Amino acid sequence: MDTGRISDHPCDACDVVTVPTRQGLEAVDILRRGAGEGVGPVIHDDGCDTLGFLVPPGTAAAWDVPGSTCTETDGRGPHVDPAPEPPVEGSDWLLPPGDADLATDPAVLRAALGEAARLIEAADSCR
Repeated sequence: MDTGRISDHPCDACDVVTVPTRQGLEAVDILRRGAGEGVGPVIHDDGCDTLGFLVPPGTAAAWDVPGSTCTETDGRGPHVDPAPEPPVEGSDWLLPPGDADLATDPAVLRAALGEAARLIEAADSCR
């Protein structure tokens, strides 16, 4: 899997990592606070059940993070342009292209999702 810098990946047809909304929002916060690598465009469904992180093409081949899925698009995925409509019917942008990097680095996203899961588990155990 290619884990180059985000800017090395022109996300002409990105793969999409889908996670539950709560974990995804935590991961977005973690990525936006972090130094260096940022978060790419993120979509949410109308029911607000899931978030989708746009990642470089080919990510799905090696994606193995529990509680998430990565959809391989083979060039049929969301095409990112400067002023796009939501990439999937029944979705909208949480972080639209132009407000975000081109694509989220898979290794950085994997770490943020792990940290988010630990934070959620700790918060839920305090109830």
